[in-house]
Amino acid sequence: MAARLVQRCCWRHLGAFISPASVPASLLAPVGKMVTARALPFNSFHTSSLLNWADGFSVKEQLEESRNPEHKVIRELIETATTPQDLLQLGELHALNSNQASQVITQLSKLAVEKNLETRSIVQDQRFQQLISIMDSQISQVWNNTLVNVLRSLHWLGVESSRRELQSVEQEVLWRLRRLTFRQLVCLAEFLVHRQGRDSRLLSEVIKKLELRWTELEGTRSVVMLMSKVGHMAPALMDRLEDKALELAEQFEPDDIRKVTLALAYQNRRCVPLLRALSYHLSQKHSELGLSILLDLIFAYGKLNFHQPQVFQKMASELQPQVATMTPLEVTRCVRSFALLKWLSLPLFEAVAQYTLDNIKQLSVTQLCGLILSFARLNFQPSASEGFFSMVHEELQGELDNLEPHLLTDLVWSLCVLQQARAPYLQRVLAPEFQAQIQGDQSPRAQNLCLKLIHINTTAKLESPDYKGPFLPVEMLSATQQGGDRATLLQSSLREALAGVLGSQDHGRLDVHTIYGWHFDAEMVLDSENKPLPVKNFAAPHLLHSEGKKPLPPGAKRVAFLRWEFADFSSRGRELLGRCALARRHLRAAGFLLVEVPHYEFLELKLERQRRAYLKDKLQKALAKELAS
Repeated sequence: MAARLVQRCCWRHLGAFISPASVPASLLAPVGKMVTARALPFNSFHTSSLLNWADGFSVKEQLEESRNPEHKVIRELIETATTPQDLLQLGELHALNSNQASQVITQLSKLAVEKNLETRSIVQDQRFQQLISIMDSQISQVWNNTLVNVLRSLHWLGVESSRRELQSVEQEVLWRLRRLTFRQLVCLAEFLVHRQGRDSRLLSEVIKKLELRWTELEGTRSVVMLMSKVGHMAPALMDRLEDKALELAEQFEPDDIRKVTLALAYQNRRCVPLLRALSYHLSQKHSELGLSILLDLIFAYGKLNFHQPQVFQKMASELQPQVATMTPLEVTRCVRSFALLKWLSLPLFEAVAQYTLDNIKQLSVTQLCGLILSFARLNFQPSASEGFFSMVHEELQGELDNLEPHLLTDLVWSLCVLQQARAPYLQRVLAPEFQAQIQGDQSPRAQNLCLKLIHINTTAKLESPDYKGPFLPVEMLSATQQGGDRATLLQSSLREALAGVLGSQDHGRLDVHTIYGWHFDAEMVLDSENKPLPVKNFAAPHLLHSEGKKPLPPGAKRVAFLRWEFADFSSRGRELLGRCALARRHLRAAGFLLVEVPHYEFLELKLERQRRAYLKDKLQKALAKELAS
């Protein structure tokens, strides 16, 4: 950087008084290169700024262009041409040099794009072939900016990548990479990613140069483009781009913020400082956001699991009045993203429920299932619940056989959460032939599906008295007996406190896995006077294998200690998610008295004696509540 700064300063002070004749040839070209006269594009030339000359072109080239009237006339003819024929005729009327021929090719591609012209006839024209030959004959004399443009233009016009002239241009660009400006490298990278992909040798070299010269990066456009299109191919460069984006966050427009957050989401880069800065400026500076920006932002936040309540509230309030004008795909995408974020905005979701009723025929079965799944995750019940689900059941009738097994299982499980699972749904997924479709699959997704089937089976047994079968076989219920993940802080500290509360091991079980698909941290049996009894002496219908055989004595009750982690609650407050609400209902229906231990209460207690006292107090309150009911 210091060397480049000195070079620029030298050209700035010397350029004002040196003449072309007084400049030694050794200063006008790199060592080992033949000194050739080049002309500067008129739109890049500015007599009061010699700084640009040091970035790519020599003083001699630009002075020659400024004093050559013929070159100026040809350049103006190229820029003012309105048809491909006007440009192709220039080669017949004037003796073009390689740089001018390259400019003609660039202008041809520009016209073809602007007027949506068919390019095959242009490429096959003999005059175009002559232009390529002129360009190739003296490729080293083509200016840097023109060389980058002509490479892009040849690809846009459909010239075959195997053609020798195109490969010659790519090779020349490769040789000159060190002499290109940073902006030219950015434009080149953007083009190469789109046209050639990660296997391009030229692109890999461009990325290396960008990584080395990243301190020259300036302007939000370059940062946004590189992050969204090149960042996934260059992790080291992406680290620098995140730092630069954090520096420029205040200058980003809403569309820039959208592109940056999407780039982070697609690359699974959860850069919290940058996301916080973008969220702050989004909520403070930009009062209204377009629908596409809102949908993309909420999708990116959901994919990155990044929570920013102030921004979520802003986006939900802006999306709610627009729901009626959305397409079914947009509505589904919006609700799914909020469900991923565990953010329930009642006005927004009520609007979505009404949209579903008004546009039920426009929604595909898959989109309708997506809405039900999102509602279930957040445990959202529409205010017009009866009418809403009647319409849903009517629309789903006859469509269950067309759903693939995983989606059908998710749908029925979601209806169980929402207390809307009817007998035809339960029979469809609990039938032996349906289970045969998933047997033998040991993937995590299949194991999750089996666990949901157990929850559905529990709903059929405990919450559907009119349901007569079929049910899952006993061997499938053992899916819940597998080991869990590493213990959380709440789990380990609660287990220590429970050991003290239970006293003797005979008075309780720790870490209980049930045939209902749920597990809790401890279980104890209390007699009619609320004194603990040896749990192993009594039959345990909730376990796959019961140690005891005796039934519970009259007035006795089973107590389950159930913890709720941070992830079990919605982002808005202390409302349990649908999965946890289903677990609570099932365990109560199975006859358990629940002592619920939320993280926000238990982890506030630092001393062991405080935690034991807390658990005893929660138990007494649960017993008192049950006695009063």
